[in-house]
Amino acid sequence: MAKSLQELSDRLEIQDLLVDYSYAVDRREWAALDEVFTADAKIDLTATGGVSGELATIKRFLAGTQRHFAASQHLVAASKIELAGDTASGRTMCHNPLVFKGGEVMFVGLWYIDRFVRTEKGWRIAERAQELAFFHNAPAEVVSRASRSE
Repeated sequence: MAKSLQELSDRLEIQDLLVDYSYAVDRREWAALDEVFTADAKIDLTATGGVSGELATIKRFLAGTQRHFAASQHLVAASKIELAGDTASGRTMCHNPLVFKGGEVMFVGLWYIDRFVRTEKGWRIAERAQELAFFHNAPAEVVSRASRSE
């Protein structure tokens, strides 16, 4: 079925939002996340051993954990977006290699489960959760934290 110009535009804006999140985290530009999430977003990163909370909590957590890594790349792909007017839901694959400062690489495979809303400033993520697919070469404490969230 043909998609309307509005639907195509909405999908591209949401896809850009997913990429903007990846760039913000990988570049450690925490303030940029304010343009990705709503001010009252609910974010749950516990499936990969992280925390759950509002945006300020998530930004502090990410800043604290990312300092252990020399580099990271959040590759997002295969998004399944369901539009419903000014809201949308999505499931997006993420492959995330994280390079420890010593050079060892940990791989995390996950899906982001998102609820998006259209705001006066454009589309934003209002809710985000993770669904873990796999860890490879992860420290035991990371795997332990993630398994406690199940």
